[in-house]
Amino acid sequence: MTPANAAHQATPAAAPAPLWQPDADRIAAARITHFQRWAAEHHGAPADGGYPALHAWSVESLDTFWGAIAEYFDVTFTTPYSQVLSHPGMPGARWFTGGTLNYAEHALRAADTRPDAPALLHVDEATDDTTGPAATSWAELRRQVGALAGHLRSLGVAPGDRVCAYLPNVPQAVVALLASAAVGAVWTSCAPDFGARSVLDRFQQVEPVVLFAVDGYRYGGKEHDRTAAVAELRAELPTLRAVVHVPLLGTPTPDGADGWAEVTAGDPGPPTYEPVPFDHPLWILYSSGTTGLPKAIVQSQGGILLEHLKQLALHCDLGPGDRFFWYTSTGWMMWNFLVSGLLTGTTVVLYDGSPGHPHVGAQWAVAERTGATFFGTSAAYVMACRKAGVHPARDHDLSRIGCVATTGSPLPPDGFRWLHDEFAAAGADLWIASVSGGTDVCSCFAGAVPTLPVHIGELQAAGLGTDLHSWDPAGHDVVDEVGELIVTQAMPSMPTSFWNDPDEARYRAAYFDMFPGAWRHGDWITITSRGTVVIHGRSDSTLNRQGVRMGSADIYEAVERLPQIRESLVIGLEEEGGGYWMPLFVHLADGVALDGELRTTIKNTIKEQLSPRHVPDDIIEIPAVPHTLTGKRLEVPVKRLLQGAAPDKAVNPGSVDKPELLAFYVELARTRHRA
Repeated sequence: MTPANAAHQATPAAAPAPLWQPDADRIAAARITHFQRWAAEHHGAPADGGYPALHAWSVESLDTFWGAIAEYFDVTFTTPYSQVLSHPGMPGARWFTGGTLNYAEHALRAADTRPDAPALLHVDEATDDTTGPAATSWAELRRQVGALAGHLRSLGVAPGDRVCAYLPNVPQAVVALLASAAVGAVWTSCAPDFGARSVLDRFQQVEPVVLFAVDGYRYGGKEHDRTAAVAELRAELPTLRAVVHVPLLGTPTPDGADGWAEVTAGDPGPPTYEPVPFDHPLWILYSSGTTGLPKAIVQSQGGILLEHLKQLALHCDLGPGDRFFWYTSTGWMMWNFLVSGLLTGTTVVLYDGSPGHPHVGAQWAVAERTGATFFGTSAAYVMACRKAGVHPARDHDLSRIGCVATTGSPLPPDGFRWLHDEFAAAGADLWIASVSGGTDVCSCFAGAVPTLPVHIGELQAAGLGTDLHSWDPAGHDVVDEVGELIVTQAMPSMPTSFWNDPDEARYRAAYFDMFPGAWRHGDWITITSRGTVVIHGRSDSTLNRQGVRMGSADIYEAVERLPQIRESLVIGLEEEGGGYWMPLFVHLADGVALDGELRTTIKNTIKEQLSPRHVPDDIIEIPAVPHTLTGKRLEVPVKRLLQGAAPDKAVNPGSVDKPELLAFYVELARTRHRA
């Protein structure tokens, strides 16, 4: 028995009552229940013991488990594999040795059985109850992919060539990804709200041969012209052989570019799928790049295929008949995860627009218009709806939604309660799934399990095949206390490499320096004696007061419960002479002043709900909290600025949503150092 499983077997403390419990019918109907029965019959998995027993088997018999996943989902290997896991170590695990396959072939399989059913539903800010979502059938999606794959081959695009996209969350982006995968090319994308410099920081590393680019996009009720940015990309990417123009704003095709309509015209028949090795690159994702060039994270066709089949079909319980919506942009890994909903035969809902236009409840309106059955969003959006007095299930017909899932940051307990109460008031039996993973694996380490109860503020369990641990600094397992998030066995979707990192120095430094051979993700977590998981925030931005550690997420959860606080940012700085300065920066709600009464309220809230040790030394008003382009608070770069680091060494302004906000921290550091 591994230490992680020993933790699961520990005598549980008195368990709090769950917020939600799946009924017997839901458990019986869940795909994961069917998988467990099948795996017990065919591969020796435990037939009894429910999810905890299945998870224990999945990590104790890792190669058997992943072989079972491939068999259960009828993964097509053009060339059979000889061994599931021929090298189990990290980094460098070798999966499904000798096997070849193609991700796009599996993503389009439903076109054979349900050609006229919708594969994609597209909604933008102009969509209303009159126009309704635009549907792309499975047959039409496959036709467009086949035509575009043929065009890419005519350009000489070969397996391993990089294809990049500067597109919003629209059907054309899905078609381009699948066509790239079909020919064995390596996909990579940025959202068009990224500035040209930020995009070049990413794309110049990988030397793309084709660029798909939009003329502009609509966001917040306005049109945003991107033609100048696209011209800069074309000028600064010398390896490009072709540019494909996607005219969302209706502009003509620029000189030297191909038009989208032309390259997807005709019906060449089903795509030709290039068989590639299991570990052949599928796409390149990027770290936030806040303190230097973003890491170019390479993930494989086979690893993503198996991990996403497991995660979406078993953990999210998606299948034909479902409609899968997650608010995201093409610059965030959740977009890739969303597109993989196609692997399960699910209709994927694409929304291109602001999350809060024309009102805070806009995402719920998208769910109503598309009949979404699975609603994914950010924890920040849930809390914004709660603060704004939104009543989603009262004001919209959300009767088809069976699950609301959140990620991006931990969902605070108040978010769990609010979602539950809002849907319960409408008579809905809502499954709430807070999930946590990362761009690094393009999946979840812990989160949704349709057959387990939901406890307030907790993720339901570690994922199947994920040997998740919480370790103390000495590398020992801890239960019911905070430790480092560690994965002790390889996952197929872990990066095969970082691009242009031939000696793996950056890759090893990112995950394996602290505990060689074990993946350290950089999050503080608690694994409870019941097997649930609590995320406390990034361990590289830990608040350590008098030897007592606390995650920043715990501070945010307490402070942002106050109606006067829109958002906050907390930093802990070690100072010369052994001092420690912990300021709390607050973005106030409209019309609120940071007076003595509010300062006292904030301090008392932290003192009473968290710890007297973690009352901030200073509370400072700011105009807004700076974020990465994918919405994460800029904790570590702000810490470096406050420590006096030069701005060009502390942060890459091209990776920040509002770089002008950083000047405040630079000046604050100067003022403090002069004092």
